[in-house]
Amino acid sequence: MKRFWRFVCIGIFALAIVLAAAISLTIGWRPMIGARKRALTDRKFEATPARLERGRYLVNGVMGCLYCHSEHDEKQPGSPPIESRLGAGEPFPGDFPGTVIVPNITPDRETGAGTWSDDQLARAIREGIGHDGRTLFPLMPYEKFRKMSDEDLASVVVYLRTLPAVRKSLPGTEIIFPVKYLIRSVPEPIESPVPAQNSADPVKRGEYLVRMASCEECHTPRQQGQALASLAFAGGSEFSGPFGTVTSANITPDASGISYYDEKLFISVMRTGKVEARSLKPIMPWVVYRNMTDDDIRAVFAYLRTLKPVHHRVDNSEPPTLCKLCKGKHGAGDQN
Repeated sequence: MKRFWRFVCIGIFALAIVLAAAISLTIGWRPMIGARKRALTDRKFEATPARLERGRYLVNGVMGCLYCHSEHDEKQPGSPPIESRLGAGEPFPGDFPGTVIVPNITPDRETGAGTWSDDQLARAIREGIGHDGRTLFPLMPYEKFRKMSDEDLASVVVYLRTLPAVRKSLPGTEIIFPVKYLIRSVPEPIESPVPAQNSADPVKRGEYLVRMASCEECHTPRQQGQALASLAFAGGSEFSGPFGTVTSANITPDASGISYYDEKLFISVMRTGKVEARSLKPIMPWVVYRNMTDDDIRAVFAYLRTLKPVHHRVDNSEPPTLCKLCKGKHGAGDQN
């Protein structure tokens, strides 16, 4: 009998080792022990005129914070945010593993961010940890915002503090098992300075702007939540909303992408939401990007021109068919 129990114990021990190794080599331990997070500080960002103006530009012209965190006027071209509800949050439409609520980030003290410290806002924006310590669903593009400079971060927080307070209660985001635990692997603490991006090179500035605008997030298809690196910026992500169901476009300089764009056309698209006679669906937030300066839009275009051309036909005017490249269904999928 003792020999039997010895074998049982050895078997359990061996199984535990195999299980621990499997977890370490696959999902890691974060889903079980919690996300990485740094301790909050008492830092407060000084509100200067320069920061206020820079923050206004980033929030309203590049990052699109209020586009996601506001209700929309669906009757207007591009479905712009409703001015009286800017930043008050809403349920986010789409097919997610649960219910995603974009929170109220106005300075309302009862239902918004009025009681959040500057560092709580900063940590949420760049590190994906909410004011209450929870892991934010990565629809909030904090993975991209990690590269946001310290000065730009301060400017964004300073500007958000100036929004009119809007009283609007919302339920919390509820992500289903096991995704609610898996996302704990995404946040990463930022514990060293992130310098300003003051490059005079338009391509480098364009790369920074593209990251802050989260272009890659929408224009790169995913499988099981993971972006397909081989199809970076090549379109194929599906979005649903009041506008219907559409698939993001290929914006690489391939013949199946936007190789036919020139600088003038690109600026026009960003300003008007139209590719000549064809109107873009409002999921493409051109009502945000039209607020960028011509020089910054040129820089974005200059960077996009440096991307690797990827052949991936996406055509929303055609019926959805299976695509062997992205494994999704979209117009012209069967032509890839």
